[in-house]
Amino acid sequence: MITSGLLYVDKPVGITSHDVVSIVRRAARTKRVGHAGTLDPFATGLLVLAVNAATRLLPYVVGEPKVYEAVIRFGWETDTDDSTGQPGRTAPSPTAAVLADAAAPPLRDAIAALTGTLAQQPPAFSAKHVNGERAYALARRGEAVDLPPVTVHVFGWEWLSSTADTLVVRIQCGGGTYIRALARDLGRALGSAAHCDSLRRVASGPATVIHAESLEKLEPGSIADGRVLLRSPLPALGDIAHEPLDEAGLAALRFGRRVPATVPGVRGALLRHEHIVAIAERTEGDWWQPRVVMLNDEGTL
Repeated sequence: MITSGLLYVDKPVGITSHDVVSIVRRAARTKRVGHAGTLDPFATGLLVLAVNAATRLLPYVVGEPKVYEAVIRFGWETDTDDSTGQPGRTAPSPTAAVLADAAAPPLRDAIAALTGTLAQQPPAFSAKHVNGERAYALARRGEAVDLPPVTVHVFGWEWLSSTADTLVVRIQCGGGTYIRALARDLGRALGSAAHCDSLRRVASGPATVIHAESLEKLEPGSIADGRVLLRSPLPALGDIAHEPLDEAGLAALRFGRRVPATVPGVRGALLRHEHIVAIAERTEGDWWQPRVVMLNDEGTL
């Protein structure tokens, strides 16, 4: 039975990513569970988690682009930039005709201005640190929070549907991008006010929510006894060389030695019978230098 690997979970609304980690720990009967990026409690969708020895591979898991589906509601902003916050500045919504045609100005121009490399103002209610405290903790106490802009990357927007006062979009972006801040800024770019009414992550790198498990399946012990299966981390590592090892290569790895590199690539997954035994980097002379070794750490993956 495979006891180490990745798990994709479809997080429901209203719980934290840490809550999901706790549920997976009980399902796997282990404390060794980590994740490759959180979701706000109001958001739903894909969480990528690693169980047992696979947690050591999290730095190598490809997490971009991230893909979200968002409902943007016009008419008012909130202090959190999402539907959980207190109403703030109000302004008339754009006309239904403006929201209905993403190919025509002004929506086309507003979206174009929010695509590419941006200096984004994070929401006051965010996990950014301010003098050793989380920004949301300060905001909840009513203290003024003035966060400096951060550089984010928005790869593209796709118009999905609209109503008289909402716009449904799919956004591809890099890590660290606040979709609720994009909703706020889109409202301002259209001469209105807006917030993110709902948010769902549908993909993170090669992982998609289509292959995610629901929380209902994650009963205590369901991973440990094989009712819910873990995934091999190999597809999640992206464009990485695959180097099969023979017994001599495996023996060299056990003694901490380099192994010959016979396939092209800068970084490689060293495999034994299709299981990951190490992550290595290429060195001069066509050798793999192991960086993360999975042997003697609950076996291979």
